[in-house]
Amino acid sequence: MSDDLSAAGAAHPDAFEANRRYLGSVAYRLLGSFSDAEDVLQEAWLRWRSADRSGVADPRAFLTTVVTRLCYDQLGSARARREAYFGEWLPEPAVSYQDTPASPAELAELGESVSLALLAVLEQLTPAERAAFVLHDVFAVGFDEIAASLDRSPDAARQLASRARRRVKEGGRRATAEPAEHRQAVAAFAAATARGDIEGLLAVLDPDVVWHSDGGGVVSAGARPVYGADKVSRLVAGLVAKWFTPDMEIEPATVNDEPGLLWLDAEGAVGGVLAFTVADGRITEAYVVVNPEKLTRVTRPAASGPVSG
Repeated sequence: MSDDLSAAGAAHPDAFEANRRYLGSVAYRLLGSFSDAEDVLQEAWLRWRSADRSGVADPRAFLTTVVTRLCYDQLGSARARREAYFGEWLPEPAVSYQDTPASPAELAELGESVSLALLAVLEQLTPAERAAFVLHDVFAVGFDEIAASLDRSPDAARQLASRARRRVKEGGRRATAEPAEHRQAVAAFAAATARGDIEGLLAVLDPDVVWHSDGGGVVSAGARPVYGADKVSRLVAGLVAKWFTPDMEIEPATVNDEPGLLWLDAEGAVGGVLAFTVADGRITEAYVVVNPEKLTRVTRPAASGPVSG
């Protein structure tokens, strides 16, 4: 950090840095991209540095408004880019290996859990709907503050969140599993995949399962979703037969706070991230991110083992 940035921070003791994690969580939920979120945080910091802060009674609320407006502006141009994207555009996955629940303080910073599936559904919303939904339903921001961020009335902000909530419910897939059931279904999928076992895959896939994949035109991936357990099981078995070698591995990981998988290539590098929705013990939707540009922040844990077949 430069001297002038340090001086600005000293003049207003660490208010931006104290809220950086929270602001980054807001920006990621709004944009579905860590790189875009980082750009927003950099611009928000510059605006914070140059703002007249003498009248700022609540720096967190002020900064939330700044970040929301920047994300709102980005969502318009992002939609145009994603419409021109090769194949399906999926959000950038957040991968961790922490099995213990987050503390209350961490939850306050990170907001409610947002699965990769939910982030994908949020792509169907307008920028204003998405902002209202994320701020209110994920971070419990009040409608007065949301209204200020979106330059709307509180009633209009409430209506945006309500409409977004309805669209999310209509656009989302069934996902009713408890964490243990979700983890069991993912483990069964991983074991059947490692064996190329079509019958095993059919046993864990919902009959109406949908398979989404994002290669971004950089690596091979389906340009459109694949529907149905028979087609998905044969697709997975075919991919394993064509690409999977004995020195590759499938490992469990936490993907956007839910049980998921990593695919590791022969060198141990992450070649793909898989996230799932599960209902009644079966996978109803799979999200497979193999675009390497979206995997730059995903690293293999220091101590982990492959999924056995």
